Amino acid sequence: MTRLAIFSAPKPFVDPHITTIQRNAVNSWKALGERVETWLVGDEEGVAAHAKELGAGYLPLVERNSYGTPRIDSIFDLVRQHSSAEYLCYVNADILLFPDLLAALDNITKVMPRFLAIGRRWDASIRDALEIKPGWGEEFVEHTLKTARLHRAAGSDYFLFARDQFTDTPPFAVGRSGWDNWMIYKARVEHWPVIDATDAVKVIHQNHDFSHFADGKIHRYQPESVENLRLAGGRHTVFTIHDANYQLTDRTLKPIRLNRWKLVREISIFPSVTLHCSWLACVFYAIFNLKLILKQRRNAKKGL
Repeated sequence: MTRLAIFSAPKPFVDPHITTIQRNAVNSWKALGERVETWLVGDEEGVAAHAKELGAGYLPLVERNSYGTPRIDSIFDLVRQHSSAEYLCYVNADILLFPDLLAALDNITKVMPRFLAIGRRWDASIRDALEIKPGWGEEFVEHTLKTARLHRAAGSDYFLFARDQFTDTPPFAVGRSGWDNWMIYKARVEHWPVIDATDAVKVIHQNHDFSHFADGKIHRYQPESVENLRLAGGRHTVFTIHDANYQLTDRTLKPIRLNRWKLVREISIFPSVTLHCSWLACVFYAIFNLKLILKQRRNAKKGL
């Protein structure tokens, strides 16, 4: 049985820069070796040809929402059906991965079989095709991190978990906001350890523009992001890496200690993760996020 299946739903291989960074990403996954399967999901233009050329598995028959966007639940289900890997890792198709991901998986599974591992990415400007070969990553990461920027904790670009988890995922639109936050929420509700692996796993995001959206707006301003939030259950399900309850360093996995901010946050999400009471979770969200709600309403009136 394969140890890990890494999979993604790429953008069309049309724009030259998007094509380059997606090929870089897939090649970095392939370089992780025989313990890893790679899968590209969806029949967007160029995906089949590049999957064949790069040696990745290809799963075209993904279900889509009314906008024609691939659905997360279908993506997950397709990979489960075609892969026998013990663990799955959904990753955005512009993300470079390195052997520390496999080391992290080994270290985590020595302690716990079911979990969700996530982490912050490093944003880097990469324009050209990379020469990816065995051992390439160590020097590349050291050099790239000198100018890269650590992304804020609100976004997650990879999700590492056991294959029997997240089997009831709503039909979220991929590439839009909300579903990644729900993944963290779901794990906390199910009492699966949520592990912040930022210190142990260096993932590098290759920067790009948002011209693949028709209006050029970033994903969180798209109508499908609003629909994702509805499918998730509302704003009380918007969890981030800050809601992790474990931390993985190079070799150590340990619970995250409570500080003042963390204690307040844990109280605010108590109705969700412990009581499983949606209406009370909404009430607590309103109480603990009153300033944010008022700001959003003011911006909405101004058309921002």
